[in-house]
Amino acid sequence: MSTRLGFWSCLLISLWLSGSVGATTGDLAVVIEGFMAKQFPGAHSRLWVINGAERSAANEVVVDLNTMVVKQASQEPNESRFLLLIVGGKLAAAQNIPLDSTIDCQPEQA
Repeated sequence: MSTRLGFWSCLLISLWLSGSVGATTGDLAVVIEGFMAKQFPGAHSRLWVINGAERSAANEVVVDLNTMVVKQASQEPNESRFLLLIVGGKLAAAQNIPLDSTIDCQPEQA
């Protein structure tokens, strides 16, 4: 039961974060859904949760994203984690990272 509560809590937080990033980056939910559809095209079901989002510049945001995908109805869910770079409301890059890794998304120093 606590896993279910944690899941719903994360989902609500992700919705709040996606709304707080701002309209200049476009609709994050649409960009993320497009990424999910391309990454897991034949999935039976899929779910994503935003762990965090950091604005790198006025039109750039880095999204730390957890995914849970069921490829076929009889299979267990497969969890993955990605960093997405969204520039101007469009997906510019995506990187698969380990589930338990610590990330440090800071702008490059000149």
